[in-house]
Amino acid sequence: MEANKMDRGSDAMKTHLSSVPKIQVRQTRRGWLQECIGCEAKSEFKYFIEGNQFADSLEDSDCCIRLFCSPCHPFKMMVKDTASTAEILTMDRPFACPVGNCKCCCYQAMSFSSGGSELGSIKEDCYYCVPQFTMFDHSGNEVYIVHPPTCCGGVCYNCCAEGKNCFAVCCKVPFHVFPASQKGSTDGGAQHAGKIVKLPKSLMTEILTEANAFDVEFPTSASADQKAMLTGTAIFLNANFF
Repeated sequence: MEANKMDRGSDAMKTHLSSVPKIQVRQTRRGWLQECIGCEAKSEFKYFIEGNQFADSLEDSDCCIRLFCSPCHPFKMMVKDTASTAEILTMDRPFACPVGNCKCCCYQAMSFSSGGSELGSIKEDCYYCVPQFTMFDHSGNEVYIVHPPTCCGGVCYNCCAEGKNCFAVCCKVPFHVFPASQKGSTDGGAQHAGKIVKLPKSLMTEILTEANAFDVEFPTSASADQKAMLTGTAIFLNANFF
């Protein structure tokens, strides 16, 4: 079930996400001094549409949890409209075992809500070699499959998916978004409906901070609540891999 057009989520979410094809998510360099001395600062993100910031978010978590349980620590995060501070999206990530080369239990997950309504969730699947995630709507129906591009029958990560010029693209890390109806046939260059791409960082940003940048391209048929969940998925992937 690819689309669920029920009227869910806050007005701010619908205003900003209903008609946009893509957004940019940028992690701030907040707490760079803490990071340099080994402390894990709260993650903070800004959200942009065509270069114009429309929202921001700040992680809500305990300092000791971030220090000793990163990158699998639990946290909550609310994305707020920059102008009005109205809620756009709330993310809730519980504690679970970190991702690895394979996974068969204790799956990573994140739930999404907006305006007092549950939107859905994303959950790690059982996998080997290449991690895969399934997104569900508020009723538990599968909506999207998310995983990196693959080759060799789906057992290897395709590092050339974003192009062949190594110096230009090798630091890009794409995660492709497929409709749930395509489940079982998403490997080896299958056509994707959208994607979340972690962009390369400058040398100084790489050395001094953990600040990351993502571009999120939505499927053309995605509803506002599905776009909100895919936006939250960028935060979910950042917490697990970067």
